Amino acid sequence: MEDSVNAPKDVVVIGAGIVGLATAYRLIERYGSRVTVLEKEPGPARHQSGRNSGVLHSGIYYKPGSLKSQLCRAGKAEMEAFCKRENIKYEICGKVIVATDEPERMRLERLVERGQANGVACELIDAKRLHELEPAVTGVAGAHVPGTGIVDYVQVCKRLSAIIEDRGGRVVCNAEAQRIQIKRNSVAIHTPAGVFEGEMLINCAGLYADAVTRLCGIDPGIRMIPFRGEYFALTPDAHHLCRNLIYPVPDPTLPFLGVHLTRMVAGGVECGPNAVPALAREGYSWGKVDPKHVSSTLLDRAFWKMSRKYLKTGMSETFRSFSRHAFLHSLQRLVPDVKLDQLVKAPAGVRAQVLTKNGSLLDDFAIARSERAIHVCNAPSPAATASLAIADYIVDQAVAAAESAA
Repeated sequence: MEDSVNAPKDVVVIGAGIVGLATAYRLIERYGSRVTVLEKEPGPARHQSGRNSGVLHSGIYYKPGSLKSQLCRAGKAEMEAFCKRENIKYEICGKVIVATDEPERMRLERLVERGQANGVACELIDAKRLHELEPAVTGVAGAHVPGTGIVDYVQVCKRLSAIIEDRGGRVVCNAEAQRIQIKRNSVAIHTPAGVFEGEMLINCAGLYADAVTRLCGIDPGIRMIPFRGEYFALTPDAHHLCRNLIYPVPDPTLPFLGVHLTRMVAGGVECGPNAVPALAREGYSWGKVDPKHVSSTLLDRAFWKMSRKYLKTGMSETFRSFSRHAFLHSLQRLVPDVKLDQLVKAPAGVRAQVLTKNGSLLDDFAIARSERAIHVCNAPSPAATASLAIADYIVDQAVAAAESAA
């Protein structure tokens, strides 16, 4: 346990997703802090942390020097160590990124250069080697990333919750933050489960991070735009088509990785996700509509700037959402032998994606400080992989904030 006179001793964390739980865990582990985690749902990991592809990302994609590139590799190593120590099943199985034509091959070469600049073990491979690794794949070239893995992040969250409570912390569910008071020496969070007070608040509210920031009286200067990612599972007779992980070459202008095939650590193969704007923060289907969210989004100039910029992509993604044949076509570019009757609808996820005032989709992690609070404003993929390293970064920020206030 570390010594720090100014480390916050009594902290309230909002959000029992993997970043919030990892932060609470690190506070207890490093400083013995008294930590209460507040979660509006009946249990942890009900949104992004429990509705993703379950991938341990290598760090190949991210801009060198960005928080993503710094924290992904460190966080992956920490997550592997945590899973090994806590007997949580994980596997380092590797993945391939597939170029299906010459323009994609050129983009893939640049991607591998970026990965190597980030210190990631990765290499360009020819079509023959690609076929050896994934016999069902068709491509002109590929990238092999042997360090990529798979894990069940719900199990990670459950174990983190148990450790927090075993060490004297609390995870309080059905406790949505409704009002926040910033006092001279403390912060009070009013919820249906009672009022919780600490000397510092850490906002890890995911899809609601901007809303919680506003409850603190701060304009975050951003808008949360939820994007739904829809998935299919392959029927058992098609599992042989994907040995491990098969990804397309991503569009460099978008913070999304494209529809891919992922072997799950618990068994089976999932395909997806696409990326369509959700009509509610928890819009897991087209039928879930929040009129207030829709109207405020449509009145936002930044949203229309983004929409004009990505009009063609948005139309394609929306069409693929309504057309199983279009979704299949995306998969068949990578694995031609996948058939329509081998796709079974699987639960969707929603990605909390920040939109800046100039209409740009923020690609990096964004963590900000305000009076008695740390706000995780943007933590999309690979936040689950990087969660323990993100938690260390947040704890360092909390200590720095406490020292500056002393």
